[in-house]
Amino acid sequence: MNIAYNTDDNFVPQVCASICSVCENNRNVAELTFHILGAELSQQSKDNLSKLVSSYGRDFRYYEIGDIKNHFSFSFDTLGWRPVILARLLIDKILPETVERVIYLDGDTVVRGDISELDTLDMQGCPVAGVIEPTVNKKNLEKTGLAGQPYINSGVLVIDAGMWRKEAVGDEIISYYASHDGRLFAPDQDAINGALKGRILYISPTYNYCNNYDVYKYKTLVKIAKPVNYSDFVSEETFSQANLNPKIIHYLGEERPWRKGNRHRFRGDFEKYLSMTAYKDMKFEDGWQTYFRCFYLFNGVIKICPLIRYRIITGLIPVFMKYRKKQLAKEKNR
Repeated sequence: MNIAYNTDDNFVPQVCASICSVCENNRNVAELTFHILGAELSQQSKDNLSKLVSSYGRDFRYYEIGDIKNHFSFSFDTLGWRPVILARLLIDKILPETVERVIYLDGDTVVRGDISELDTLDMQGCPVAGVIEPTVNKKNLEKTGLAGQPYINSGVLVIDAGMWRKEAVGDEIISYYASHDGRLFAPDQDAINGALKGRILYISPTYNYCNNYDVYKYKTLVKIAKPVNYSDFVSEETFSQANLNPKIIHYLGEERPWRKGNRHRFRGDFEKYLSMTAYKDMKFEDGWQTYFRCFYLFNGVIKICPLIRYRIITGLIPVFMKYRKKQLAKEKNR
């Protein structure tokens, strides 16, 4: 089984926690290789990743991608996201041809169970499989021609790397990104959904369980997802099972377990696996306590009006992204 991540130095602790969770919960897998697409990682970061993987007797491979801009023939603006997120679009070109299938995981994921079934998943002729994100912003979908289409979150992907090479799927995705002048709200995610419309296999939310699934009930998600018929792809029973015991947690949004003051339902899973890595003494991000107090108060007050909550939060997302963009610019200028 092949697992891939992309990261820069800022996110290595989270990636280590994620790798640890995969190893701990997939000991039954005979062969397990971790592929790290890194953007100029320090030697210490690479050593920490390598030692962690080796401690489980697993294979570790590192690919230096350098400045991600050098891999694209057009200019782009990732609009507040770290540019390294685009590395997942290059998997077919960077990983060796012997890799026929790869499970891509974002660094802010934790695996809570056996995921080997993803390695043998019937892809039904699709180049990629992922979990539908029913709360995606409708205005962004309209701008990219995806209105009325199921839309997947790219934090967990099952990729048929052989098909990507044979049919130049990666080039299709990058061309789609270029055709939108390198300015998509969720760059890699929008490009994957846009380029592969009608060729994506949809899998259970248990494999990419996001924060919103704890905020909105199933019936509310069905309403939010319209005009997509969410129930055609995810049954209430499937959703309930995922809610009870998800296999992959994706700490999406601002409510992240390494930020002080958060009360994420699965923060303990992250803390558990982080404590088993070289970053067990990592200092959590300070300055979030007031934000979270307001956030949880807001959730409590507006709990009886979930659709209004959705509209408010959706409207605030562009504000958060502008803030992130400023923070990234500050980091770059240090």
